[in-house]
Order: sequence, then C-alpha cells, then structure tokens
Amino acid sequence: MSDAIGDREITHRRVLKIAIPILLANVTIPILGAVDTAVVGQIPDAAPIAAVGVGAVIISAIYWVFGFLRMGTTGLTSQAAGRGEAGEVAALLTRALMIGVAGGLFFVLIQPLLIWGAFRLSPASAEVEGLAETYMRIRIFSAPAAIAMYGITGWLIAQERTREVLWIQLLMNGVNVGLDLVFVLSFGWGVAGVAWATFIAEWSGLVLGLWMCRAAFAHSAWRDWARVFDRIKLKRMAVVNSDILIRSLLLQGIFVSFLLLGGRFGDVTLAANQVLLQFLHITGYALDGFAFAAEALVGQAFGAAAVARVRRAAVLTTYWALALGVLMALAFWLMGPMIIDIMTKAPDVQQEARHYLPWLIAAPVMIVGLTQFDGIFIGATRTADMRNMMAVAFVIYVLAAWALMPRMENHGLWLALHISFIARAGSLALRYPALERAAKAG
Repeated sequence: MSDAIGDREITHRRVLKIAIPILLANVTIPILGAVDTAVVGQIPDAAPIAAVGVGAVIISAIYWVFGFLRMGTTGLTSQAAGRGEAGEVAALLTRALMIGVAGGLFFVLIQPLLIWGAFRLSPASAEVEGLAETYMRIRIFSAPAAIAMYGITGWLIAQERTREVLWIQLLMNGVNVGLDLVFVLSFGWGVAGVAWATFIAEWSGLVLGLWMCRAAFAHSAWRDWARVFDRIKLKRMAVVNSDILIRSLLLQGIFVSFLLLGGRFGDVTLAANQVLLQFLHITGYALDGFAFAAEALVGQAFGAAAVARVRRAAVLTTYWALALGVLMALAFWLMGPMIIDIMTKAPDVQQEARHYLPWLIAAPVMIVGLTQFDGIFIGATRTADMRNMMAVAFVIYVLAAWALMPRMENHGLWLALHISFIARAGSLALRYPALERAAKAG
C-alpha cells in the first residue's frame, strides 16, 4: 500500500487479472442456492423447501440494503490507493468494518420486528412460517459477518486483489456445502441444519477476509481513531453510500414493478418473465467482473489525477465487457430454448418464454454500457450523477411502460425495460466529460 498504484500502466492483462477471479467467484453463487435446495429437498415434505426459500429471500433482501458498502468502499479506497495514501486505505477498512458490524448488530436487535413484518408482507402457511422463522433466527446472527464482508470485498477489489475475493467465496461455499451435507443428511437437522451451515460459512468467510487484510492491520492508521472518525472523511463516506443506496432502491423499483406489471397478463406470462429475468441475472454476474475492474482502475487513476489513465481504464474494461456481452448474446440465441426448458418443465410457460426470448438475446449487449458506466462512476465516486441519472431512467421507464403496455402488452413491458437500460447508459455517457474534468482538477 506504500506506492501509488494509480501510476501503473493499464493493460489488457491487468484488466483480465482483476476480472477473471470475479467471474469465477460469481459462478459459484447460484450453485450454492441450488445445493441448499437440493439438500433440504431430500426431506419428503414440501414445507422445508419452501421455508428455506422464503427465509433465504428475506435475509438476502435485508443484506441487500447494505450493498452500497461494497461499492462505496471500492470507490473511496481505490482513489486513496491511487494517491498512495496507505494510512487512509487502512482507515477506510476500519470504517467499512465498523459500518458492517454495526448494521449487522442492528438487524440482530430488531429481528422480531423483521420476522413479523416479513410474514405480514408475504404470508405463508403456519408450517412454512414456523420453519422459516427457525431458519431466520439462526441466520440473522451472522448478519454482522455477512455485511462486514461487503466492506472487505470492496476494499480488496479496490486494490485489484480479486484473487483473494475468489478464495473467500470458495471457502464460504465449500464450508456451506460440506456442512449442509453433514447437518441435514447425517444429523437430520433439517431447515435448522441449512441455516447453521450458512451461519458458520459466513463467519468463516469473515475470519479469512480479515486475515487477507492483515497488511492494513500492520499499519497504525487502522486504529488511529482521530483519522478513522475524521468528520470530513465520514461525511464523504456517508454521502457516497447514501447516493448509491438511493440509486439501488430506484433500480430495485424498476425490477419489482416489472414483475408486478407482468402479472396483468396472466400467471403464465408472469412465470415466463420470471424465468427470463434469470438470463439478466446471469448476464449481470458475468459482466460484474469487468465493471469491478473499471471501479478499481478508474478509481486509482482518478485518485492520481491521471486523466489519460481514467480514459484508458474505461475503454479497456468496456472492450472486454462488450466482447463478453456479444458472446453471451450468441449463447442465448443458440441455447436459450434449452436453458428455458431446464428452468421450467411447464409446457405453456416454456412456449411463452420462447415468445419473449429475443428481448433477452439482445440484453447482454444492451446492458454493457450501463454496467460499465456504473463501474466507472463508482470508481470516480461520482455517485450523485449515478443517483440522478438513475432517477431519470426510472421516470423514463415508468412513462414508457404507461405508453407501450396498452398497445404492445408484455412486449411493451420488455421494451420499456430496455428503454430504461438505454436511458441509464446514455445519461451517464453525457455526464462522463464532467468526470474527466473532475479527475483533471484532482
């Protein structure tokens, strides 16, 4: 952390060295959910499967609120690293860990209210609710570890240490899968066994993550409380994180409303839309690797006030993201029907999903711009632009859906979603020159 890594040459090899471990780490995420479901599915009863699904969705939604911590920490840390400020890099880790642990403890304290509210919003049978509550009461006690890991992940990505992120993810998933098999199949603990497996995996991940960050703890600045609690730095971190949170809430609003509006066209169309959205999730996980590379490299160059490197980082990472997007579009075109058939066995849903598949074939290329601009603007901590342009895209999406759905029905809904993609990427592209001017100003 002693040198200004923002001064290093940005090459294709450097971009791939950052991106590939993230791609591999993200591949493991859906596998873990499938193993959880498969293990509990060995119990000859539908209730445990439903309970794990409901409980996991609720816990994930709670953790999702703190997703801003990963992005904000990456942007601020990459800039500090680009300026060669080792002390500030160490202090940022402490701030991120404090926010993560405090947020997790807050959720532990209000867990009765969370559980009550979740089942009022999404009621289930008494048996499913009882089992899901058991699952959540165990999982919630790993919230401090899980949320703190957002900060650690962002801190490591900022310094291009994505290989460590991959190792942490592999450890967590390996522990989780292994303990799933032991606790559920050998010990017969059922839903509680799945929850305990994840609880131990998340705390194990935090321990390994802290060990990966040991260089920061060798620097006295990590516990220089005057620096850690510097009012200006804390205010800057709060502004960045709040901007990202608002942006993320608006984005979530688009996808939630997309699903709800799709329900107007019947259960089959709603189910088909849900299946096809998985194509978008797969695309997002894949493109994250190059978006994260943009966050780190743009942030470092921005911190070093190196405008040419900011531009080169933006161009090279987008080049590789576009190449991957084209490959994914080709894969969806060739294998889309087969993927649909794997995801659902209902013939009417399969047929309906195929009807709207062209929208998803186009999606990987369509969203390259917005994912890359997100990474670029996060690295530069131009989060106010991200928030404002997301608000613009949200309004355009609402207007497009209102105008198109009466004429084109579900095709109109998909078109409105794609228009929101274009609006996000296009509006951020218009703000990019200001980002370069800010980098030049230092």
